Parts: sequence; C-alpha cells; structure tokens
Amino acid sequence: MLRSVVIGSDDVYPAAQAACDYLERKGFEVVKLGSLVTNKVEPWVDVAVEVAKRVVKGEAQFGIVVCYTGTGVSMAANKVKGARAALCNDAKTAEGARKWNDANILAMSGRLVTPELAKEILDAWLSTTEIDPSEAENIAKLKALDDVRKE
Repeated sequence: MLRSVVIGSDDVYPAAQAACDYLERKGFEVVKLGSLVTNKVEPWVDVAVEVAKRVVKGEAQFGIVVCYTGTGVSMAANKVKGARAALCNDAKTAEGARKWNDANILAMSGRLVTPELAKEILDAWLSTTEIDPSEAENIAKLKALDDVRKE
C-alpha cells in the first residue's frame, strides 16, 4: 500500500505542521508544499491545486490542504478532475468524508484546528478504510461528475 501523503498549507499553521510530524511518526512519507517549505504565505489556490494534482496522479495515498478557514483550499482542490476534498474540522466529519464520500483530500482550518485536534482528525481519517456499501451508488455518481467537467 502506498504510504505517501502530500500536505500543503498557505501559511505556517500549527495544525499543518502537526499533521506532517504525526504522519511521519506513523511511517508515512510526507511531501510538503507551500508554506511548509517556504515558511512564508503562499497563494492558497496554487497550494491546493498542486496537492490535488499529485493525489489524482497517484503520487500520494491522500492529500491534506490547510488555509485559514479550510474553505478556499477545499474549493480550489475540488476544481481538479478526480479530487474529492472534504473540509473536516472534527473527527466525525473526517470519518464520514471517507466512509460516505470516498474523500481523497482532507481540508482543515488553520484557525480552528489545534495540533491535538489535527491528530484526532487524522486518526479518524486513517482508521476509516472501507466505504459504506450503501453509498456506493452515490459515490459513483459523484465520480461521474468529473466526466462532465472541462479539463
């Protein structure tokens, strides 16, 4: 199983750095983008799109994007064909995003998510490995929407 994750942040948020550190300790290869590399503010659209492109290409098992609210990066990531970014600022939402929506990118708020909460969210995300069979038809419909998008 691919044990790689790509994480991008538009600013230096404790939650983003905590996610990197936590996943590295769990044995993931962590590819950092945006402010996690430059230590300065980066355009959230660019960071989110780069994370999404890498996930969709199969370069990572999943992606994580972080901005002040988490909304902008989730919206930008979802513009990439094949990306299914979910804004999850709590563990139950992360679990549901994986189980019911087959999300492949986790978006978090750098303002609301503490380092400890980031770990709880990641634990829920990582422990949810199977899709709810009752949602298979809806997930297929969601994925089919990519076919009506312009590249």
